[in-house]
Amino acid sequence: MAAVRSLKPLAGALALAFLVVLAGGALLSLATEALRGSTEGFAAFDSYLWQIARFTLLQALLSMVLSVTLAIPLAHALHAHPAFPGRAMILRLFALPLALPALVAVLGITTIYGRNGLLAAVLKAAGFDVTPNIYGLTGILIAHVFFNLPLATRLMLSSLDSIPEDYWKLSSQLGMGGWARFRLIEWPVILRNLSGIAGLIFMLCITSFTIVLTLGGGPRATTLEVAIYQSLHFDFDIARAVSLTLLQLCLTIAVLLLLSRTGRPAEEAFSLNTVTQRFDRPSSGAKFAHGMLILAALIFVGLPIAGTVVSGLAADLSRILTEPLVWRAILTSLILGAGAAAFSLVVSLGLVMAREYLATARRYAPRSAFERALDLGASLIMVVPPIVIGAGWFILSRHFVDPFSLAPIMVVSVNAAMAIPFAFRILRPSWDTAASRHNRLCSQLGIAGWNRFRLIDWPVIKRPLGAAFAFAMALSLGDLGTIALFGNNSIQTLPYLLLQRMASYRTEDAAGLALILGLLCLGLMIVADRGASSLEKIR
Repeated sequence: MAAVRSLKPLAGALALAFLVVLAGGALLSLATEALRGSTEGFAAFDSYLWQIARFTLLQALLSMVLSVTLAIPLAHALHAHPAFPGRAMILRLFALPLALPALVAVLGITTIYGRNGLLAAVLKAAGFDVTPNIYGLTGILIAHVFFNLPLATRLMLSSLDSIPEDYWKLSSQLGMGGWARFRLIEWPVILRNLSGIAGLIFMLCITSFTIVLTLGGGPRATTLEVAIYQSLHFDFDIARAVSLTLLQLCLTIAVLLLLSRTGRPAEEAFSLNTVTQRFDRPSSGAKFAHGMLILAALIFVGLPIAGTVVSGLAADLSRILTEPLVWRAILTSLILGAGAAAFSLVVSLGLVMAREYLATARRYAPRSAFERALDLGASLIMVVPPIVIGAGWFILSRHFVDPFSLAPIMVVSVNAAMAIPFAFRILRPSWDTAASRHNRLCSQLGIAGWNRFRLIDWPVIKRPLGAAFAFAMALSLGDLGTIALFGNNSIQTLPYLLLQRMASYRTEDAAGLALILGLLCLGLMIVADRGASSLEKIR
């Protein structure tokens, strides 16, 4: 039994080795290339590079400020009315942007705010000779707020749901007004999680790739990640790509160090079941203001989603679905997505098992360096973004093989690493809980190895495994970053084909492909959400 149990640290070591090789190989490649062409590398640090860095920080800062500032009153309004009809539907709608690939959402946003979109038609009908320009900083901010406003709202709402009901009962007995309740009860709770929420959104925006690639609008609105892609894919300027990648890595590490000091948002951010009973009665004016705010947010989030569906249905889906290229792209996406999801589960499960084994073995002793390394490995992709890994391996592999021939391997590996933080978070609670319940009994009965996994562990872990697989596959299906670097005519995923149709101005075909991709990802996210909900009920 001891020999079998010792396989758990080995599984964790192998999983950690994969992540170290994936990220370390990319970083080593970048360092070697920088030293090899040091003169060219330093020459690439010109005024344009610093302009890109400034814009990267600016768009992330503005996106974060807008998302958080708008989320505070919206979360307050939703929490002030915990039982109004449609509240659960609105919260589920706010979860949809998390399920939509960025490329699909971008098409929905252009359908509403583009030059030929709904807003332009409304302005024209109202007699305003104004043509909206969605490309540039404006479009990037709209897209980022579309994704991050619902996320920030749900995180803040979860924080407000943690306020004890006694506080609301006492505030009602004391006759507190709306402003006093917000200032004395709600704001301290929001403030406690505000830095963590703002930092998370800032990190998501600073590493944004697809949104900036499609809505950037040229050199004046380009981030570091998009510039890396352009340097490798169009210019093949290795020196500039290395300089951009190193700057992006330094920027990411600096932001993460700041985030480590700000705290985390609430863990129960996506629960729909927790509703706090409040004993206050908002005034008619407050109810009207809250209703208008919720309606405005509902329109802002719902219109691009509806635009994606309407424009997709308006496309010639019957013709699109008869194209062999489309079916080949769908099949390629499903195969690579399933491979990435399965690989992420194997690596995540190895990290989870090793961590649980070490935690059980040490009991009250301090954590070992290996255990801390396992925790770091589960979040390594946050330190080294996917575009940095892709760029590093693209530069390294060109010395040995055609980089484009490695597209399947790189897409599966990088997408698997990208999903590991989420899969690890889904698997770990169930595995740790089952281990704490069953380890001693299994040891007394001599149940170990395959019998232990088949009879004890599998019934507990199969549901979170399914949820983690669906979530990881949805992430992989919608990813564009890695395939944008390594994709070619022989290896095309659905997002890559969608980007090609957009670039060639075949907007109707792009809308149809976006609907197909969105439905695939949405279906997988529904499976993952139901699996997670079932887990909460079991616990």
